[in-house]
Amino acid sequence: MSELTHFNQSGEAHMVDVSHKDITHRTAVVEGFIEMSPGTLSLILEGNHKKGDVLGIARIAGIMASKKTADLIPLCHPLPISHVEIIFEPDQQNHCIRCQTVVKTTGQTGVEIEALNATQIALLTVYDMCKAVDRGMCIQGVRLLEKMGGQSGHWLRFQNK
Repeated sequence: MSELTHFNQSGEAHMVDVSHKDITHRTAVVEGFIEMSPGTLSLILEGNHKKGDVLGIARIAGIMASKKTADLIPLCHPLPISHVEIIFEPDQQNHCIRCQTVVKTTGQTGVEIEALNATQIALLTVYDMCKAVDRGMCIQGVRLLEKMGGQSGHWLRFQNK
């Protein structure tokens, strides 16, 4: 495992200098899940929630979150996000919704944190919109699945354990 890069030789936190890195196309893919009661899942999927289109609003919240990541994570570089895609996949058998987020940029550092942030905020928005009917929802399994671009190249979760 490589050394932690957000600390200088004196142990002080600092923003990593990426000025020497090449500008490349970078992509990150993240997934996460929100588990809920069968009734809550039905309410979302049938479009009967009194607050409106839960997944549509959660998608917009996730996109917004990806663009605000550097405002929330102190040492994260602000990046020009070129693409964000958030896909929700309901799983009625397991009473959950899978959220997959793809974030892309062309820059000197990756977009993993932006994709992780987008996924978590999208799922948290589902929770917020449905908490009145189901306080027992559980956000879980948020993780990086794939990273492409930059010096470290292509990383795939299930190939690079």
